[in-house]
Amino acid sequence: MIPPVLPTYNRAPLHFVKGEGSWLIEEDGRRFLDMGAGIAVNALGHGDPDLVAALTEQGQKLWHLSNLYEIPQQEELARRLVEATFADTVFFTNSGTEAMELAVKMARKYWYESGKPEKVEIIAFDGAFHGRSSAAIAAVNTEKMVKGFGPLLPGFKQAKWGDWEALAALITDETAAVIIEPVQGEGGIRPLDPADLKALRALCDEKGCLLILDEVQCGVGRTGKLFAYQWSSITPDIMMVAKGIGGGFPLGAVLATEEAAKGMVAGTHGSTYGGNPLGCAIGNAVIRKVADAAFLEEVSRKGALLRQKLEGLVAENPEVFEAVRGQGLMIGLKCKLPCGEVVQAGYGVELITVPAADNVVRLLPPLTISDDEIGEAVSRLDRAAKAALETTKAG
Repeated sequence: MIPPVLPTYNRAPLHFVKGEGSWLIEEDGRRFLDMGAGIAVNALGHGDPDLVAALTEQGQKLWHLSNLYEIPQQEELARRLVEATFADTVFFTNSGTEAMELAVKMARKYWYESGKPEKVEIIAFDGAFHGRSSAAIAAVNTEKMVKGFGPLLPGFKQAKWGDWEALAALITDETAAVIIEPVQGEGGIRPLDPADLKALRALCDEKGCLLILDEVQCGVGRTGKLFAYQWSSITPDIMMVAKGIGGGFPLGAVLATEEAAKGMVAGTHGSTYGGNPLGCAIGNAVIRKVADAAFLEEVSRKGALLRQKLEGLVAENPEVFEAVRGQGLMIGLKCKLPCGEVVQAGYGVELITVPAADNVVRLLPPLTISDDEIGEAVSRLDRAAKAALETTKAG
């Protein structure tokens, strides 16, 4: 018999009832160190007092307004994002998937309005993840994502990650945009070198197509900059944001230059809940904290500390781990054992991590994690690794 909740997730048998900072409390009282942060969502941890205050204050005033009216909280958040990034304008969504849908529409509409309606094709990369909508799965076109969901939406191609010559050959007069994650998340924490991002920007300019960055997972301070593209000297035309921007509240956004957004006039796109007062009040509280230079410096410092300790962990557990990769507090542990076994063993030592492709365990802790908690996390990972290895040998 099918359960009341559609069984599309392989859920761990854990029932968390409360969160405190970097910790999740199970209903039986156990305290789990959260190195997943809701998959890079709880940027400021659980129960951050400033976010609770923003939620409470706005919740007592007004939760929802139609976008038929002015929403001051939305305008404030848009202004903060514009001032802190390349963007001239922002559209708010509820999720990264919705941001992907608008990014595709915006790129195609740009070329339509530019007198080149044939330019509709979007090129994505192997290992990418841009959501689970029909457009997002068509963009990636892996068997896992698309099997049984055909026919796929047309207008998408896939390029090999890091092979810029192959990408250049794929671009035609029908190419509207190239979309890429500066750090692949679901793909196994694969960071794009700033020099490669610069080369990609130059290629898009040379070939006459837009550059869309997906910073749904790697943005909002995760790498030690407010957005990962800021480690390079380039800017995109369009950028997708979500996850951390709401600190746990459903919120996403599409940022764009005035030129790229020129086709998106009144009536071309909309959202019932996107940019509601409650979500934007919380988003403002998040950005006020995360955009602070001192806060971002701390993320970089703590990321370096975590990486240093993880390098030691890999050296101590050569039968379990192969390498460390990533940037800031977006770190991947390439495994020799199946990564799912390491994640599972982590539950036994009250540690939360997240599996990814390429046999990688993701570490995406709250950006507010302390040095002591970093040390504790690596200690628990060491115990989990030894337990996973012992189980494998016993089996």
